[in-house]
Amino acid sequence: MNKKERIDLAKWSIMYAKKIGSNEASVFISKTNKIEIEICKKKIEKLIESTQNSLNLSLYVDNRFSSHYTNILKKEHLKNFIEKAYLMTKHLYVDTYRSLPDPELYKDQKKIDIKINDQSYKSIEYKKKVKIANDIEKSAMSKSNNIISVTSSFYDSHEEYVKFQSNGFLGEKESTIFSCTAEVTVNDNDRARPEDWSCANVRFFKDLPDPELIGKSAINRALRKIGQTKIKTGIYDMVVENRVASKLIHALYLPMKAKSIQQKSSFLENKINKKIASEKLTITDDPFIIKGLGSRLFDSEGISAKKRTIIDRGILKSIYVDSYYGKKLKMKPTTGSFSNIVLKKGTKSIEDITKTIKKGIMITEFLGGNSNSLTGDFSFGIVGLYIEHGQIIKPVNEMNITGDLETLWKHLYDVGNDPYIYSSLMIPTLYFKDINFSGL
Repeated sequence: MNKKERIDLAKWSIMYAKKIGSNEASVFISKTNKIEIEICKKKIEKLIESTQNSLNLSLYVDNRFSSHYTNILKKEHLKNFIEKAYLMTKHLYVDTYRSLPDPELYKDQKKIDIKINDQSYKSIEYKKKVKIANDIEKSAMSKSNNIISVTSSFYDSHEEYVKFQSNGFLGEKESTIFSCTAEVTVNDNDRARPEDWSCANVRFFKDLPDPELIGKSAINRALRKIGQTKIKTGIYDMVVENRVASKLIHALYLPMKAKSIQQKSSFLENKINKKIASEKLTITDDPFIIKGLGSRLFDSEGISAKKRTIIDRGILKSIYVDSYYGKKLKMKPTTGSFSNIVLKKGTKSIEDITKTIKKGIMITEFLGGNSNSLTGDFSFGIVGLYIEHGQIIKPVNEMNITGDLETLWKHLYDVGNDPYIYSSLMIPTLYFKDINFSGL
């Protein structure tokens, strides 16, 4: 099914839904191609290639709302599918806030190329993808005799979709993702089996890093965990590596959602234009970054994308407001989800920051834990490296950090110059003062 056929089918589906009684309707039709290759012990252990067509239908019937999904896109099937969806929707409870977004929110959509689709996708040979996975494994295996296992993988996807809504929105998108990963397990003198990984996600195939760098990074990270142990409970400075710092940003995201505010489950309620963090923290939501992994021209509701400052030098400036909870809160919708999160970077490298620390822990991995969006209280398991007088002394594990998010972010002391580029959350190294660690 080509783009024109998807648009025609979306319009027909909307027309039919309204014909049988729906007040409003929204249709999302997509086609996704994926391939996943996994190598272990020089053999292909997994090879999955798939193509999936799907249609998502949302119906609004007399202030009742429902959402439905099918993989069968023939009109004969869709007639019955839409009719059943309509009848089911009529039995749901009435919710006067359920309706499509105000069409005014569709206006001013930028007409720019954000370069999220690699036109060469279909011409990239299968053997090139296998070679990348093989080269990653080879690179990691050549580094040490302590290796127990190496698993390397290559993944890509190509998605085309169209979204059509009965009150005037029509949006299209075509995008690609390429990813390569190494996962390594090493032997720690039979007392443990430390693991680590390295990964790269990009929009364009040519932007993938050298496979050797992925393999070597994963094995080096695993090897430096040998001998890890707990250290004493106490107050330490904390450095958070850029590639795992998104854990702390995600903890802020739920309290920033209008749903949490409306349901009285956010510690950020009534905090707009108030200081919630250190002046070192400035966060921008930027949907227009070229080749960005979260870049978009409109969100899942069709609301036109806009660049917004979320936190400005520690002051909360904006939250995530979808159209449904916007109506409930009588707030103008912004968007219900983030695009690319950009944290204003500093001037120092992670090495420069480490040299300034008298006693601290560099977090290289978070292990579970949770945070409470109402109180801001959190407890996260961590793995990392103990630092003393600017030097990395030894690896640590089985420790926790605890506290509350507002206090944590007010203890942000410095920000690195190294935003993580392989994620839609492009967070640099973060340096916090006086954080409570639980260990021995």
